[in-house]
Amino acid sequence: MKKTSILLLGACFAFFSCKKESDPEAKLPAKNLISVAGPGIAAAVYWNTGVANTAWSAFNTACYNPGGKLYYGTTLKNSVAAIWTQAIFWDMAMSVYTRRKTAADLTRVNDMYTGNYNQYDGYNWNNTTVWFIYDDIMWWVMSLARANQLTGNATYLTKAISGFDRVWNGSYDPVGGGMYWDFNHTGKNSCINFPTVIAAMRLYAITGNSTYLTKAQNIYNWSKTNLTNTSTGQVYDNKIGSNPPGGLAYTYNAGTAIGAAYALYKQSGNTAYLNDAKRYADYVKNNLCTNSILPAEGDFNEQGVMKAIFADYMMQLINEGKQTQYLSWIETNVDAGWTNRDASRNLTYRNYAIPCPTGYIQTYEACSIVAFLQLAPGVIFYQNTLYGGTSSGIIPKGNYTISQLQAMGFVNDWASSAKIPPGWTVTMYKDDNFTGQSWVINSDTPHFPNLSPTANDVVTSVKIQ
Repeated sequence: MKKTSILLLGACFAFFSCKKESDPEAKLPAKNLISVAGPGIAAAVYWNTGVANTAWSAFNTACYNPGGKLYYGTTLKNSVAAIWTQAIFWDMAMSVYTRRKTAADLTRVNDMYTGNYNQYDGYNWNNTTVWFIYDDIMWWVMSLARANQLTGNATYLTKAISGFDRVWNGSYDPVGGGMYWDFNHTGKNSCINFPTVIAAMRLYAITGNSTYLTKAQNIYNWSKTNLTNTSTGQVYDNKIGSNPPGGLAYTYNAGTAIGAAYALYKQSGNTAYLNDAKRYADYVKNNLCTNSILPAEGDFNEQGVMKAIFADYMMQLINEGKQTQYLSWIETNVDAGWTNRDASRNLTYRNYAIPCPTGYIQTYEACSIVAFLQLAPGVIFYQNTLYGGTSSGIIPKGNYTISQLQAMGFVNDWASSAKIPPGWTVTMYKDDNFTGQSWVINSDTPHFPNLSPTANDVVTSVKIQ
């Protein structure tokens, strides 16, 4: 669990873990739900573009500082959110841009880099007043690398590399293995080890430098052995010295473990990594949930952001990894959280099973359903064959004319390949308003020129079912 103040650190060192006891609300049964999809029902009530846009807009109205270009800590707008959580909110902005591909969303991504640059000494990783925990830096390294992948901005990559080097040189234990979470080397927590794997794999994908891959494999192997139960899939919070791993099981640690394992699977094709990712997901689903609802996590501390992190990597496993057996479970949570929102503000809460409070809440508490909504499954069209070139946003089920497609980054007479979620069917039309030559595809299609007749650079409208 994240720490909110350096003043707390000394008091925590006397214990194996500075973790808060689990929130009593986390085990409340689901209630006050309306039209919520139950387990096994793969049809979300609220999983659509309109709700995703509404949730994002409401979250920003309540929590974003457009002048400072970063997030407040609460809806009272009287404090700045914790340094590491700003990186998570930046990830959310990147997910919105990935989904919609609008110029305004790209501006928001770049603005947030600037706002946090100004707030945190230009990402000066050697400023030990701004940065006093290694994992705070590594959350930013992950996000900076992702921002470079998304935008091509070389500055983001330069900052990511320097941040990774700063952490590796100070945190890695060359004797015992693994990464220390804090500058005093009191313990090796999941919140630094699995993020290090993800960051290294992103940097390897960008640079091709094999030392990043070696480091990722090294840290993952140590983490799997020392921070997980390889039988049950539980991801422990920490390992202190020679003691066995301990601490509560949190969704964000499971999420980054999923992300680390999936990144290695994607690079290697080794199904052992994919099986690890599924085992971590299964543990959360089968052991941390009540009535399929994820734990509340976050009684007025930064824990509220944990499920936003889990959302990123769980949805990557579902969407990109095509592990759709988890989709109805996540849809149940999305529907519950959105149904129980504060309808007057369209704000959602950390505990999906109860109504969102109508008073002020923390930004951390308000973010996770918003994060899930930006990551809905959908079809992605690509400019070139083999999923190359620029891409559209993520297009959910529905019927789309060219004007509607263009609002999601699609270009007329442009598409040459597409990725399609399992079980979905896409009907593409040569002309607008679902007219002219049509083609039906129901799986990833890397070569539109190979369709008969060719569908290359001619698609204008589509129906997605």
